[in-house]
Amino acid sequence: MATDAVTSGPPRGLRNNRNWHKLLVAQGVSLIGDYVFDVTVLLWVATVIAAHRPWAPVAASGVLIAAAIPILAVAPIAGVFVDRWDRRRTMRIADLVRAAVIALLLLVPTVGKHWPITAQLTVIYACVLIASVASQFFNPSRFAIIAAAIAKEDRPRAFGISGATANTAAVIGPPLAAPLLFSLGVEWALLINVASFLVSYACMTAIKLPATERRPAKERQPFWREFWEGLSFFGHNKQLVVLCGTVVIYTLGVGAINALDVFFVKNNLHTSANWLGTLNAGLGIGSIIGALIGAKLAGWLTEARVFSYGVVATGLLILVYSRLGALPPAIAIFALAGIPLAAVSVVIGPIMLRVTPTNLIGRVATVMNPLVYLASIISMAVAAVITSSVLRNLHVVVAGVTFGRIDTIFGFSALLMAAAGLLSIRPLRESVKAEAAAPTQEQASAATS
Repeated sequence: MATDAVTSGPPRGLRNNRNWHKLLVAQGVSLIGDYVFDVTVLLWVATVIAAHRPWAPVAASGVLIAAAIPILAVAPIAGVFVDRWDRRRTMRIADLVRAAVIALLLLVPTVGKHWPITAQLTVIYACVLIASVASQFFNPSRFAIIAAAIAKEDRPRAFGISGATANTAAVIGPPLAAPLLFSLGVEWALLINVASFLVSYACMTAIKLPATERRPAKERQPFWREFWEGLSFFGHNKQLVVLCGTVVIYTLGVGAINALDVFFVKNNLHTSANWLGTLNAGLGIGSIIGALIGAKLAGWLTEARVFSYGVVATGLLILVYSRLGALPPAIAIFALAGIPLAAVSVVIGPIMLRVTPTNLIGRVATVMNPLVYLASIISMAVAAVITSSVLRNLHVVVAGVTFGRIDTIFGFSALLMAAAGLLSIRPLRESVKAEAAAPTQEQASAATS
């Protein structure tokens, strides 16, 4: 009987792994479409639909809120269903849902131009929210598919190439948004995103996986029991707890920098805010390099060391950045910071997959992301409030070094990031040693036979 399932394990080496090629194509096309869509919709709402209205910033922020709500409210429970369902089918359905709702959004610029603004915004927010809900099922399913489609020894390199692809998309996608919107119209950005989801769907359809991986055989329990099973496993696994705690603390520092960097460029680097894009491009280039060499670094130093040392190195480079007063060295330091930043991202996935049973991957994958996202929101809010209140008039000179409000927050954030990395070194090293000393499942089965 013909079947599309492959009974053997994933092939070694990425070059001959067709599943990996399809995953990579789907990711690259989909991410470029997403970046174009995200920036275009923000510009569309702010500069077209709500143009010249005092509440335009609020209307634009509504797009971000609609995309954020599912990350905090849906993602934690989506993992239970991802572990229950056929993961490849889940990804395909998520792609079709996202393609359909973005296609539905075409009604606004075509037949809805004369609708009341509130009606136009309601449709936009609803479509963005539904697409974000679908993404909360797609992303952990893709994470689990990687575990099934790629051999363990190839995962660091796969995540490195995947990270480089994501960072390249981040560099290419956003600059395309404004020209598309203002020269061709928002319809083209929407059509590009719809097409990207259809390409992803085609790639997911073509992927061949072992039947046991496509349909987890674990017997279902009541929803909340499965939900707490995932949380309990996460909470009792030292590597996952240290990994998550470090990333959350690290994100508290990154969030403050993201929120205030435009003011740092103007006040500390003494240049136009228009250069912020160039600064971020430098970070993107460094991130591409870091993603590509992350796997090699993991092979030399181990994944745990790359993670801890990378967090420390990023914090120290941001500390240097906080003391700069000119744009050229700032671009160089930002680009350098992108290297360890991306290397850290490369090893997180392999570490999580190594310590997580197949039947729990969906639930474990959806624990960290909401916490990190929440930490980013809190950090940005706190940084904005402190800058505008407590530190508003800060100007202190210590040993000939001047400290202002923005660079002080950046310096504190950098030290927080470096401290998180330092504190993770010992517990990660000990947990890795304990894991190496523990018998594998195969050894345990042999011992009981």
